[in-house]
Amino acid sequence: MLVRHVGGNPRDAYDGVVRTEAVGANSAAAPDRTPPAARKSVELDTEQDLRLLLDFLNTCDVETGTELMDDPAGWQQWCAERGLSSAPDTEAAREIRDTMRASVVCGSGSPRNTPPADRTEATGTSASPAWPIRVVLHGGVPVLTGTDAVGSVLAAATRLVTTGHWDRIKICPAENCLWAFYDRSRNRSRTWCSMRVCGNREKARSWRERRTAG
Repeated sequence: MLVRHVGGNPRDAYDGVVRTEAVGANSAAAPDRTPPAARKSVELDTEQDLRLLLDFLNTCDVETGTELMDDPAGWQQWCAERGLSSAPDTEAAREIRDTMRASVVCGSGSPRNTPPADRTEATGTSASPAWPIRVVLHGGVPVLTGTDAVGSVLAAATRLVTTGHWDRIKICPAENCLWAFYDRSRNRSRTWCSMRVCGNREKARSWRERRTAG
């Protein structure tokens, strides 16, 4: 099975509780009869998927000027610390990461990037990044898994897409930040990774610009 790209830090990317209610026009009217233990399991799995995906998207850090994919040993260590299987080539991992980050930037409404296109070569083969993942049966239940570290990240991302959480993943628009975070606001209106840091910096910058122009 191939999956093509899916479409102590002050930056509070992981605060709060993930909402896992059903998505849909009639979801509010439908009572949730999921057993509490099952709901808790789903919430924990979703949190784990979010943390893994956000950690992967933030392996490049504009604020500190670090790029994990420039350090193969560091990339290997990153995978080992998260209990992931074999770490693939850094350039391949970078391509997958950057494609997903570009998709998230577009979903955040930023005009800085254009949506990543599913380009097709003259040969008819897709030029979009692709990665093998697999479905295995655990107790007869189909479970999406990765064959390596990047596959595990993509499996997590795919689960977030199917559960409606992907659209809440955003990139901070501050040019000196660009941190990936999960928007936990009720109406998905959060813009900055941290209003206290990047939001206040932008407000101060805008104020200075207005004052200079005036």
